[in-house]
Amino acid sequence: MEQIFTLDNFITLGMLTLLQAVLGLDNLLYISLESKRAPEEKQSRVRSIGIGLAIILRIALLFLLIRVIAYFQDPIFGFDAKDVIEGHFNIHSLIVLAGGVFIMYTAVKEIWHMLKMEEDHASQDKKPKSINMIITSIVIMNIVFSFDSILSAMALTDVFWVMATAIIIGGLLMIWLSGRVTSFLKKNRMYEVLGLFILFIVGIMLLSEGGHLAHLKLFGNEITPMSKTTFYFVIVVLVVIDIIQSKYQKKLSRTK
Repeated sequence: MEQIFTLDNFITLGMLTLLQAVLGLDNLLYISLESKRAPEEKQSRVRSIGIGLAIILRIALLFLLIRVIAYFQDPIFGFDAKDVIEGHFNIHSLIVLAGGVFIMYTAVKEIWHMLKMEEDHASQDKKPKSINMIITSIVIMNIVFSFDSILSAMALTDVFWVMATAIIIGGLLMIWLSGRVTSFLKKNRMYEVLGLFILFIVGIMLLSEGGHLAHLKLFGNEITPMSKTTFYFVIVVLVVIDIIQSKYQKKLSRTK
């Protein structure tokens, strides 16, 4: 027991909890937007159940990865058409690529609905999305997003309780923050479009990461992953542009 609960392990726990919080920002946005599909009185419950199940599955995934990490990294199939497409796909890369495609599809679909002004007019006639479907979507995407944090955790420590505790703390923080993000988006609906474009960039980031994991080359050019630094820089730029655009529109409306 003395060898397990050491000062180094608690320091690592703090680092991993911070890492979970930073890497979970994009996941938090997806959860907040997805939970809005549920009836308003059930949204908090949907978020809590979805994230709660995701925490359990993340710990199970961590337990599994520790034992079978090699199988997730071993190539399953590949393409080798010179100067057109080359790549060797493993389970890890396929999961990340599928997550990227799904998120980009979701973002584009919602943006398209907004452009056609269908959401507000059709919401009266459309049935709310199934609660089980929303929870399932949250859980699946939470697992997709968890690969980065779990693999990073495994690189920092091999102590299971440290990694599992960081996952639980990160999940509880996500439950607490998701309600606040959802409330903010409800009060400031203009930021929903910004949120959807951020999700679209998240999808691009996942595609680039999945392509890198598969050592994918298109027309002789290797796919390189988008770094988190680049991702957050783009997000800051988008937010600044949105704020400036919004203030400029208010000034224009006052001068008319």
